[in-house]
This record gives sequence, structure tokens and C-alpha cells, in this order.
Amino acid sequence: MVLDNLLGGALINIGMLPVEHNDPINAKILAISEDKIEGFVREPFEEIAKRSGIAVDVVMARIAAMLRAGTIRRVRQTLLASNLAEGALVAWKVPEDKIDSAFDWMFQRDPFSGHVVLRSTDTASAGSDYKLWTTVKVPQGFSLPEHCELLAKKVGAERFRLMPAKGIFTLGVGHVRRKTIEPGSKADQPARMIPVQIVELTDHEWGVLLALKREFAPEEIKPSPWVARANEAGVSPEEFYRVAEGLSARKIVGRFSTFLEHVKPSAAGIRVTRFNALFHWAVPPGREIEAGEEVGRHHILTHCYWREAGPEFKNVNVMAVAHGTDKQLLLDHKAAIDQHLRLSDISISYTNVFWGGRSEIKPSEISPHIYRGWLAHQLKS
Repeated sequence: MVLDNLLGGALINIGMLPVEHNDPINAKILAISEDKIEGFVREPFEEIAKRSGIAVDVVMARIAAMLRAGTIRRVRQTLLASNLAEGALVAWKVPEDKIDSAFDWMFQRDPFSGHVVLRSTDTASAGSDYKLWTTVKVPQGFSLPEHCELLAKKVGAERFRLMPAKGIFTLGVGHVRRKTIEPGSKADQPARMIPVQIVELTDHEWGVLLALKREFAPEEIKPSPWVARANEAGVSPEEFYRVAEGLSARKIVGRFSTFLEHVKPSAAGIRVTRFNALFHWAVPPGREIEAGEEVGRHHILTHCYWREAGPEFKNVNVMAVAHGTDKQLLLDHKAAIDQHLRLSDISISYTNVFWGGRSEIKPSEISPHIYRGWLAHQLKS
């Protein structure tokens, strides 16, 4: 069915709009909307339009169409949730006959697990028997180790390794604009580490934050999108803006982002990426920040952290993620980063790549109220 959508006075035939990420107009929009709108912006779609050179009515119509089609899996204001809730990357050692059911349980029944990925290495190596990897966040006032102990019992995990971030060097997506990046391409200056520091919010701030972070439905892609969210939070638009801008200044708010479905093919069979590589490096103790800043400046990376992986992983302490459609090209990118570290006089005692397979992604819940209800239900069952 062809739908007409009135956006800012322009009648746009939604049913006829291209919805693939590689359409030229969509690609221009996505190159900005994936990870270039920093902090809280009062008119995010106008900002995307200004920076992409595409009319705002077209921007809104295209984003809504891609969201309906599943090309974009979600549109939302991201949070630097590491500063709101205790979190970690967790590697799980699960018996082979339980790994699929463990994956399903983590994705479907634990709202505090975000990324859920099955990973493998090209050869048997340190930690390669840890095949299930998740990100977990537990709201303030609750215990991350206890949460993971509960999960381990639920899914039959034999062991797990918690790897909380000690510092963040790179955090963004931008799959479309990264398609053409050459190995070795990097920023002029080292990345700057964002320390992980838990902050406390008032009940009033939580009310605004929970409305702010909720995903957008296609019909919410319109001018002044935060006015309805202010009503939802029970505050005036100006008060909503005041609180949101304050949260942004405190580095609690991340980016306004459109997240592509980059794991599964589109309805037309087109993939954004095929390979998801988790790079590991073990660098000398005391040089983690310097190494992370040098790794994190490379443009191909969507994530880069200082994490302590422990002896199971040969004491890896810097990790990064890259995506692409060509496995060898990703390995070439890693080789360029390895070489840059050596030229920076940072030795690498061990390195590895964990490749992503089956994968599901959802935002981790961070509300203490929701956690209390979930935990009570789990302890009963």
C-alpha cells in the first residue's frame, strides 16, 4: 500500500521511497545520522539535514521508511550507560549442547544484556573456548557479579569472565561511511580516553532520561520530536531541554543515532556488513591508556576500550571492534594498527581476533525500578 506522509508541509509518497542503505540519498543521510550527531540536539532531524545537504522533509521521510522496512533497526538517543550503571563485556564458557539455548535466554529474557554474540577464533587459542559474549549492565544498587552468577545458573554456563571497561577510546557506529576507509587511516591526534565514572541522578532526571532514551517509532520521526517526550515525562518542553542538555554536559547522553541492521540482510538480500571482528592486544601494564589512544584513533574502529581480560586471554588489556564485508580487509586494518603500535614503541606480547557469528543487539535496560521487578521474578522461578 502506498502511504502519503505530510512532513513539514511536503507531501511525500512513502511507499515509493528507496529503503536500502546504499541508495545514494540514504547513504548521505546515514553517513551523518549513524554517529555524527553528538550529545543532545533539540531538532535532530534538522541537524542531520543541515550536515548531509538533504532537505529535512526528505531526511525524515527516508529515515521513517528505512525504519519501517527494517533497514534501520532503531532510532534513539544513546546514553553513555557505562556512567549510569555498572557494566562489563562478559565472556561465557558454555557446554556446546547448551550454547544456543544460552544465547536465546540472554537475548530474550535478560533485559540487562545488550549485545549477545557467538564468537570464534581462526585457530585454537587463549580463551577460544569462551564462545558466548555479551554486554551486561546492572543498575546502581545491584551487583554485576551476582547478576552474572544468576545468569550462569539459568543457562548452565561453566565459567564466565567479567571485563568492565576502565576507559573508552572510541564509541560509535558509522558503518556506511566506514565502507571506503583504507587500512591505516587514522585521526591526526590520538584518541582521548573517556574515563568510566558512575554518576547519580535525581528522580526528576531519571524521569526525563527514561523518556529521552526510548526508541522512536516511524510516526515519531517528525519536527520537534522531543515535545511529545516532554509530555510523557510530565514536564514542559523547556524543562525537558534543560535537563537533557544538563545530562549531555555531564557526558551521560551520547549521540542521536540511527542504527542500521548490520547483522542480517535486508528484505532485498543486501548486507551492510558480513564480518564483526573483536581485536585483542596485550600491551605492557602501565601503557594501556597510551596504547588505547593510539589504537582508538584508527577510523575503521566502532569501539575501543581498555579492559582487563585476565590470564584466560593471556592478559589482553586493549580491545576494539571493526565491521566489514571483506574478512581479509579487516585483517589488513588490524595489521596496520599492529604496525602503528610498534612504530609508537608499544610492544604487543599477544594479539588475537574473535570473529562474530550469530548476533542479536538490543539496548541494555538501566532502570533500578525495572531491575527490582525482574530480579524478584527470577528468584521465584
